Amino acid sequence: MNFAKWIGGAIGWSFGGPIGAIIGLALGSLVDNIGDSDRPLIEDRRGKRNRRNPYVNRPRYQNAKQRPQTQSGDFEVSLLVLASIIIKADGQQDQRELDFVRQQFKSLYGKERANHAFQLFKSVSKQNISMRQVCLQIKQMMDHASRLQLIHFLFGIARADGRVSETEIRQIYTMSGYLGISHKDFDSIKAMFYNTTDNAYKILEIDKSVSDDEVKRAYRKMAKKYHPDRVVHLGKEHQEGAEEKFRQVQEAYDHIQGERGFK
Repeated sequence: MNFAKWIGGAIGWSFGGPIGAIIGLALGSLVDNIGDSDRPLIEDRRGKRNRRNPYVNRPRYQNAKQRPQTQSGDFEVSLLVLASIIIKADGQQDQRELDFVRQQFKSLYGKERANHAFQLFKSVSKQNISMRQVCLQIKQMMDHASRLQLIHFLFGIARADGRVSETEIRQIYTMSGYLGISHKDFDSIKAMFYNTTDNAYKILEIDKSVSDDEVKRAYRKMAKKYHPDRVVHLGKEHQEGAEEKFRQVQEAYDHIQGERGFK
């Protein structure tokens, strides 16, 4: 798969809006390193084929009432942009965080596609990006289950250097607000990356004082919310990633069940 086929394949709404502009600028900085045959061929408004600017005729970003279905490429590009912000949140790019991004892309998409993605990621990370504009585009165009998956991945990046700094937490929290993720959902995902006594309750979005029946109801609600089938439209690679959240919900319930002794 050459670079042009990768960037042009399976990408829908992310070709437009602020994300499209960011990716277009990143591609512009890479164009001298890409062979002419690898440059995307896209027709401009006059029908002429243009290799220099693959975003010359990108779809216009609109405030559509109905979200178009998020494709694997849309999720991938959104992840690239948000990850570049988190990587710089504490004022430095830690090699362990960079390695985590590369490894996660490799496990999700395979070596060749991951190499293309990381090449673009390094170019994107050099830009000054408006977190708010990017997140608002994602909120508008991406379904809720996929946005939860983004937050889970970003916490994984932040923890890759062995700790999640307060600056990184604040950045992800701000992102989650712009993305339309509730405070409870944020705390639930955050709890999956910390080992504290009340983690199981936080993951299920409940307080320790609730009844056993409320625990059971919370578990059913969270299992439905984090079920891998909720992101089936993103492809098998992201279903497998969603299974991690689903597993942690199950483990949280098992922990509380064992602690309380109910069936």
